[in-house]
Amino acid sequence: MAWWKAWDLIETLKSELSAKFERLIIALMYTPYRYEAKELYDAMKGLGTREGVIIEILASRTKKELQEIMKAYEEDYWSSLEEDIQADTSGYLERILVCLLQGSRDDLCGFVDPGLALQDAQDLYAAGEKICGADEMKFISILCRRSATHLMRVFEDYERIASKSIEDSIKSETHGSLEEAMLTVVKCTRNLHSYFAERIYYAMKGAGTHDGTLIRNIVSRSEIDLNLIKCRFKEMYGKTLSSMIMEDTSSDYKNALLNLVGSDP
Repeated sequence: MAWWKAWDLIETLKSELSAKFERLIIALMYTPYRYEAKELYDAMKGLGTREGVIIEILASRTKKELQEIMKAYEEDYWSSLEEDIQADTSGYLERILVCLLQGSRDDLCGFVDPGLALQDAQDLYAAGEKICGADEMKFISILCRRSATHLMRVFEDYERIASKSIEDSIKSETHGSLEEAMLTVVKCTRNLHSYFAERIYYAMKGAGTHDGTLIRNIVSRSEIDLNLIKCRFKEMYGKTLSSMIMEDTSSDYKNALLNLVGSDP
């Protein structure tokens, strides 16, 4: 279907549907990269910025996926995603988001240089132990530019050197959205499926449902790795994703989510 025809259909659906069910059905009408571009655009337009959405998408996608998202963003909104992020954020948060967006990490690198990993771990430890505060750029540079396999070795070496995890150091040295961004990179490096399972779980846990987070993560992963996320969800929380959806949602919205999620693992 030509994109302009799909756009007409989306506008028609908006006039016929409402609330959460509308949001879910509209999300399904977009191609994957255009949907993620839309989520990023919506996170920045108007007053206030939803940094959590930007962090989630940029920290969890591959270099190729980010390139496709940037292309879709420019085509649909006639603007540069990188420039919009720079205009809408500031400080070290802006730097880590731009660094992630530029996709400097080698996704396919399986080789790890033990000497370089040890040096990175020592550099991170020294950066976190600076008397006048942490050297945030050192953390950003290593977390955003090294491959996942390399970072896993760095995390092991760091824990031996510092006698605490990299997560604990990030929590003690940073705060706010920068802390969230760094921790998200670490979580996605350790286990991407666990990260998405956690996002989905906390979107439904407690009073009220964060429907935007729930919809975005189920829709965006439905044709990629949702079955693996479902397995991690059950392992981590002792219940199936579908059973939690049954408890936390209702009506056509619930049925549509259950159809996307499919059978339990």
